[in-house]
Amino acid sequence: MTSEDIIQKTTAFVKEQLANAEGGHDWFHIERVYKNALLISRSENVDPFIVALGALLHDIADSKFHNGDETIGPKIAREFLFKLNVDSIVIEHVIKIIENISFKGGNEVQKFRSPELDVVQDADRLDAIGAIGIARCFNYGGYKNRALYDPDIKPNLNMSKAEYKASTAPTINHFYEKLLLLKDKMNTETGRQIALNRHTFMELYLKQFYNEWDGNL
Repeated sequence: MTSEDIIQKTTAFVKEQLANAEGGHDWFHIERVYKNALLISRSENVDPFIVALGALLHDIADSKFHNGDETIGPKIAREFLFKLNVDSIVIEHVIKIIENISFKGGNEVQKFRSPELDVVQDADRLDAIGAIGIARCFNYGGYKNRALYDPDIKPNLNMSKAEYKASTAPTINHFYEKLLLLKDKMNTETGRQIALNRHTFMELYLKQFYNEWDGNL
């Protein structure tokens, strides 16, 4: 089976697995991350096959939809790739990408690094910022029935991983606890360039949000 065949089968598998997923973490999120990853990888010295599989499988079972269990996604990905007879070295690298890609709070130390993870991580973080990032943020907030904004509940920038995962704060707080931090956490030059534009858009959005909230029309 060729690399192209494996990528096609992986694409079909992910589409099926995420058919009923929450709108911010559905197949279209995966597709955008995949396209971003391919774009970024053109300027990086990486294995494009590992990048492609990592991007396609990175959210195959996001822990926040599985009671915080971070082992389900890697397990599903490993079993699927094993059935396709993917080389064990490739499988282990893809699993490491899945295990280490997420933000997990600003104080969490990443335990694994590779150029391929850098690319997929940037691609995933780009989809969390800008116009689509804003839409995804509020979509998930609605999914969790969170308040849009509460001036009395301030953002917490010193959360542990457990606190970050358990947070029920208003959606606007998430901008400060994650989204606005991502620009400075990009790994690649291409990622940084794209992130800067999307970051600026979020700052403009927040300015308009507060003006409307305060009645300064």
